[in-house]
Amino acid sequence: MNDTPPGTTSDPTPDSATRKPRVAVVFGGRSSEHGISCVTAGSVLAAIDRGAYDVVPVGIATDGRWVLERDEPARLAIRGSDLPQVDADRSPVALRGATTGTDLVVTEASSVPSVIGEVDVVFPLLHGPWGEDGTLQGMLEMAGVRYVGSGVLASAIGMDKAYMKVVLQAAGLPVTPGIVVTRTEWEQDPVGCRARIEELGFPSFAKPARAGSSMGISKVHDATEVADALEEAFRHDPKVLVEHSMEGAREVECGVLGTFEGPPETSRPGEVRTGGDHEFYDFEAKYLPDQHTEIDIPAHVSAETEQELRAMAVRAFEALSCEGLARVDFFLMPDGSLVINELNTMPGFTPTSMYPQLWAATGMSYPDLVDRLVQLALRRDTGLR
Repeated sequence: MNDTPPGTTSDPTPDSATRKPRVAVVFGGRSSEHGISCVTAGSVLAAIDRGAYDVVPVGIATDGRWVLERDEPARLAIRGSDLPQVDADRSPVALRGATTGTDLVVTEASSVPSVIGEVDVVFPLLHGPWGEDGTLQGMLEMAGVRYVGSGVLASAIGMDKAYMKVVLQAAGLPVTPGIVVTRTEWEQDPVGCRARIEELGFPSFAKPARAGSSMGISKVHDATEVADALEEAFRHDPKVLVEHSMEGAREVECGVLGTFEGPPETSRPGEVRTGGDHEFYDFEAKYLPDQHTEIDIPAHVSAETEQELRAMAVRAFEALSCEGLARVDFFLMPDGSLVINELNTMPGFTPTSMYPQLWAATGMSYPDLVDRLVQLALRRDTGLR
């Protein structure tokens, strides 16, 4: 197959007034969420308007290599319980500074580098560390490339749930009670760590501080389960967040979307209800079929609660200095109060993911949502301008 995606030009410095904006859809990555990122990319590649944009799919393999991927969205779908992966055998690519901007260049060892053309926007669809956490965003800032979503600081804070709590609390927003346990602390003082967790109370949840897609999360019912839960979380991150379980709460989520002028917009809220063998909204319940997960969009809440929830979502978005998009997850407590669970700066983005479904219920289709995000990125500045 030709490595040059359909619609691209061989001219390394095309006139921006006569060509379509070129969007590099970047996905995969080194984190444990590699497969989910690929699924998300397949959905975006299928939905993005090819009449409006030149699209270049760029995969990051699990070892960190960047490759020019096939423009075949169907290949990036979940097959049963099998997640897709970036094809590491594809042609290597790199970003290269040019007089007119930043070019995407194919760098085969045995041939002269081939310039695909100037990249106008990167759509980074990576989840987890080395992509969603500000590292990729920092690289793009250094290269002067516009991109979809939050910048370096918001991405880093949004990835680290412990620091996220600090920022949200400083903004006067309620968060779930929790403590941090590092692998070093656990190895050096397990008795002290156990005492802190027991003081927090059971049941609780142990989760990697810097992971997503519910990877490595365990519900801890009593002291006998602490060690196994921490070890499972440490498989993903040497920094673990242990949070008090908000028993009896309803899980309600809200989408936030940037606008061209003025404050961000919010979606109608949606509620996630898990059943079967799932005590919480874990990885299988989120992504695999036939897992007894039910979603109500819009959530069955009062008009007053919805108004408060949407206003809190905007406050959280602005507290972290987010841009473009975010999903804010809440606990609606039995007494009617709201507590923020977390904010996700790059939420799952398949058409069946919660974030696009929230916007569909609010009146914005998946293709229109993708287009809004690209257009927002095209209008943003790079750096501190």
